Amino acid sequence: MQKLSMDELNRLSPEEFRRSEKTPVVAVLENIRSAYNVGSVFRTADAFLLEAIYITGYSPFPPHKEIRKTALGAEDTVAWQHFSNARLAIEQLKSNGYKVLAVEQVKGSLFLEQAHFDAHEKIAVLFGNEVTGVEQETIQLCDGCIEIPQLGMKHSLNVATAAGVVLWEIIRTRMKNGG
Repeated sequence: MQKLSMDELNRLSPEEFRRSEKTPVVAVLENIRSAYNVGSVFRTADAFLLEAIYITGYSPFPPHKEIRKTALGAEDTVAWQHFSNARLAIEQLKSNGYKVLAVEQVKGSLFLEQAHFDAHEKIAVLFGNEVTGVEQETIQLCDGCIEIPQLGMKHSLNVATAAGVVLWEIIRTRMKNGG
């Protein structure tokens, strides 16, 4: 095995990224405390060509030094919007035909591997605060909840890690189903 060089990776330029067709998936961040976590989600959104990130509540948003440190420039290429609260973001998403799913442990949630994602369905995935998770009022506005099965004592993941796992599963399923 030989590690690929930067040229062999065929990375998009920032302009090519902006012009490329995006996956109709939006990551919604509700009251995330850490700018580093927000920056990590920007990087994940870039990796999977997400349509956008919606940042809500008191979550930090660009321009921000700590976001830049972890996003490594993705905050300049991934489309994003800030909303004063998650309700406004969800209303906009639903009016644009998105199915909105919260990532939260609730009665009736689906384990991630049981969730079905149509190849061309517009999906918004909402991630909550590092300590309190997705607000109950926000959960009630969503079309459903998915959760990542966890086997250890903690039963929680860092929000940026959870975003990577969930968003990859959505992208992987779309790739497998021709999306």
